[in-house]
Amino acid sequence: MLIRLTCATPVSFVVLSCFCLCPQDPKSTAKPTAKDLLKPGNELIASGYALYDAACVLVLSTGLGVNGFTLDPSLGEFILSHRNIRIPRRGKIYSVNEGNSREWDEPTTKWIEGFKKKKASARYVGAMAGDIHRTLLYGGVFA
Repeated sequence: MLIRLTCATPVSFVVLSCFCLCPQDPKSTAKPTAKDLLKPGNELIASGYALYDAACVLVLSTGLGVNGFTLDPSLGEFILSHRNIRIPRRGKIYSVNEGNSREWDEPTTKWIEGFKKKKASARYVGAMAGDIHRTLLYGGVFA
């Protein structure tokens, strides 16, 4: 089994580590290469991310849905805290770096203005990790 791990340390205090578990030919004796790790999602054994913030959360998929686990420091164990995570169909939050709005094309500008007209809540941490995690749990858009 091969593991690919990436870690992002943004300016804010939310840190994320992404990972995937890739199958490896048990008969192979060759050293793994990037080709062995860069697989389509349907070929992975599992994938997920760990979010380190006020709480430590592990979000994991083994191909049968997505579940979230929160570290209970008193037990030293991850406890199932978010069963079968699904992005809600409708969300009231949008996450976008409006500091770049001068660079947006007209359709993008109108799209974001639409959220504002609907009184959607702007939430932008500036760290993709926290913004995407929030969107996954509560719905909305990350752009």
